[in-house]
Amino acid sequence: MQQIPVYLINGFLESGKTLFLQDVLMGGDFDDGQPGLLILCEEGEEEYDEKALSDMNISMITVDEESEFSGGFLKMCEKHYRPKRIFIELNGMWNSEWLFTNELPFSMEIVQVITIVDGSTFPVYLNNMRSILSNLFLNTEMVIFNRCTPEMDLQSFRRTVRGLNPRAMVYFEDAKGDPIDPGMDVPPYDLNADVIQIEDIDYGLWYLDAFEAKDRYNGKKVRFRAKVMKSRRFPDGVFVPGRNAMTCCEDDIRFVGYLCKSEFADLLKSRQWIWLTATIKYEYSSEYGEEGPVLYAESYELTGAPQEDLVYFN
Repeated sequence: MQQIPVYLINGFLESGKTLFLQDVLMGGDFDDGQPGLLILCEEGEEEYDEKALSDMNISMITVDEESEFSGGFLKMCEKHYRPKRIFIELNGMWNSEWLFTNELPFSMEIVQVITIVDGSTFPVYLNNMRSILSNLFLNTEMVIFNRCTPEMDLQSFRRTVRGLNPRAMVYFEDAKGDPIDPGMDVPPYDLNADVIQIEDIDYGLWYLDAFEAKDRYNGKKVRFRAKVMKSRRFPDGVFVPGRNAMTCCEDDIRFVGYLCKSEFADLLKSRQWIWLTATIKYEYSSEYGEEGPVLYAESYELTGAPQEDLVYFN
C-alpha cells in the first residue's frame, strides 16, 4: 500500500508559516486535482484563500488543542477526507516528537519537514525558550530565517541550527522574501598550514564547518584535542574523537565528533583525552547515512582535559 506523504511546516506563531505554505500550495506543484488535506494547528493573522484551496481539491481543518492532535486524529482525518497528501502547519509550542515515532499512522509517511523562523525575534526565543527551539530544529530538513537584516549575526543563527542538526539546510530571507547570502564563516585558524591547529575554543566551529565545507578540508591535516569515544558497534580500528557540546540548554548536551580510522585505536581507552593529528577525507559512512568527514589518524599524544570541557555552538 502506498503511504500518504505528509509535509510538515513548523515554527512559532506569526513566523511566516502561512505565507510560506500558501506560496508552496499555489506554486503549481500540487495543482493536479488529487485530494489533499491542510491541517492547521494554530490560527494567526494571515489567512488561506479557501476558495483557491477548494478549487485545488484541498480541504482545510483546524485543531484547537494540543491534546486533540494525535495519531488517532490523523487516522480519523484519513478515513473522513481520503487525502492523497497531507500538509500540516504545526504549532511550534506543541510537542510534535510523536510524529517521528510509531504513533504516526502506518499509512502515512513524513516526506519533508521545514521550519520557518522570524529572524527579528529569534534571539529573544533563543534566550528564553532554548529547549523548545531545540525540538524545532532536531528533525527538520530545512530552516528558513525570514525578515532578516544584514546587521543580524546570521552566522550565529546558522551555527545554532547546525549544532543541533548538522544535516539541516539553512537559508535566510529579508522582509521582502529575497534571499540573503551571509557567506561562510571565516575560520580563526590557518587553513593553509601544513597542519591546521584547532584550538579548544574553535572545536565547535571546525566541527560544523568541516561537515559543509568539503573544499576547505578535503585532504587537509588537522590537529586538535579530543576525548576518545569507543563502541562495540564500531569496526576494528575505528573510534570517535570528539567533545561534549551544548547548543540550547543542559538537557541537550551530547557528544559530537567524526569517525576516525586508526592503526592505534586498540591502544586507546574511552574517555581518554588526546591530541590527535589526522587527515580529513570525505566518504560515505553508514554511521552518517551519507558522505561526510572521516579522519585518518597519523599520531596522538595523551593529554589532560581542557579548562572548558563543553563546546558551545551559538
